[in-house]
Amino acid sequence: MKKLRASVRSHKKLPANPERRGKCALSSSQAKPSAPDGRAKRKDEEILQTSVCLYHLFRDVTDVTTFRRNLLSWYDQEKRDLPWRRWVEEEANLDRRAYAVWVSEVMLQQTQVATVIDYYTRWMQKWPTLQDLASASLEEVNQLWSGLGYYSRGRRLQEGAKKVVEELGGHVPRTAETLQQLLPGVGRYTAGAIASIAFDRVTGVVDGNVLRVLCRVRAIGADPSSTVVSRHLWSLANQLVDPARPGDFNQAAMELGATVCTPQHPLCSQCPVQTLCQAYQRVEREQLSALPGSPDIEECALKSRQCQLCLPPTKPWDPSLGVANFPRKASRRPPREEHSAICVVEQPRTSGSPLILLVQRPHSGLLAGLWEFPSVALEPSDQHQHKALLQELQSWSGPLPDTRPQHLGEVIHVFSHIKLTYQVYSLSLEGQTPATPAPPGARWLSWEEFHNAAVSTAMKKVFRMYEDHRRGTCKGSKRSRVSTPSSRKKPSRGQQILDSFFQPHIPTDAPNSTAQ
Repeated sequence: MKKLRASVRSHKKLPANPERRGKCALSSSQAKPSAPDGRAKRKDEEILQTSVCLYHLFRDVTDVTTFRRNLLSWYDQEKRDLPWRRWVEEEANLDRRAYAVWVSEVMLQQTQVATVIDYYTRWMQKWPTLQDLASASLEEVNQLWSGLGYYSRGRRLQEGAKKVVEELGGHVPRTAETLQQLLPGVGRYTAGAIASIAFDRVTGVVDGNVLRVLCRVRAIGADPSSTVVSRHLWSLANQLVDPARPGDFNQAAMELGATVCTPQHPLCSQCPVQTLCQAYQRVEREQLSALPGSPDIEECALKSRQCQLCLPPTKPWDPSLGVANFPRKASRRPPREEHSAICVVEQPRTSGSPLILLVQRPHSGLLAGLWEFPSVALEPSDQHQHKALLQELQSWSGPLPDTRPQHLGEVIHVFSHIKLTYQVYSLSLEGQTPATPAPPGARWLSWEEFHNAAVSTAMKKVFRMYEDHRRGTCKGSKRSRVSTPSSRKKPSRGQQILDSFFQPHIPTDAPNSTAQ
């Protein structure tokens, strides 16, 4: 298979610094990176004008060459056999190759490789080309994506496929810059991955794994989410990427972070770039400093002011962490807490499982277009919340029986920025005639159909609680706990309001499912 090869620009050699382990000093020179695409290059050059410690730079071209050689040699021997890698190796058509990379990179965002493999395989079997995906419905996309999380990814992936087919003549943009400019949902990392892996464009990438590797090899301890650190990491990535094998190099860097340079308990003895790792050398020097007569350890800090890339004074070196001192976790805001009352409405049948009512979410916002059980936002201060829930149920299912909804328990699901607590209820329409057919935006499904529907993980947890309760098991899963009157925490104000209206019978073995 013949691949495209980007032209290789010559490196500007710099004299080796004989005092490489010396005191931190100001510098604006580095070994020149392999030419990244346009705008990325200009942004990366800005960091070269920023005063940083030499300690955090690759100042010697020899080190860059050694880093590339060692990393790629290790990758050739140790890389995992993954379906998207096989697809790229076997596909000669550049647009199909780019599509295969695109799908894998989007799925791998915030998701573990082991989880993605099955989803990726089913996706590529169903939609092997951009044209196939562009002609699919959003419902089909959501259905296959169900359980993978971050559902806007699938929607944007299909939007991108449609744009390529309808506006770009079926051809995926070839450079990282144009990929990021033209395709919805494609950011700097995904654009770099597609450009380098599919088209052999010489451009670096920085994902979570690469970030960790770079922070350790250059002892970068400042907040990785800061603008200064982010720009410096992209500068290093573009400097290090191998011009002859950019795609393999970027995958190797990600592979190293995923399998060896892990967040906790890294396997430093197996690291191919250990000799170039400033974090590892710091550990060794710390150990030597404990011996009698050992020299003082040079601290990586400027005399006049704190280096912008060093460990901050508020979070100094922790000997117990070793190389895991780098990178320090970025400070994150706790997720916003929200509450909801949700009800599984069932219609018993003469045989088989009962039908359950699902309604579709709006086509924008959180979980856009997915199906869920009828629910209302729960405000603890709202004395009329119970009326809103009953009105919501009646609008979808028609007249309700005199039987009050039964409270089953509480399910907590954490999204990326929201901690949502569901007060779960069930209501049987036994003896009632449901609205037939279901009104627009609603549907009645069997239990079997529910498992194949486009529903979120949160809804699967709610269904699991309902299913266990109906079958009389009510056993907590690994992330659930059985809540009894003696062990249950004091109910929230919102729950008290709902319970005071419904006066539910709460069995002592009702599960209380919590997702961390």
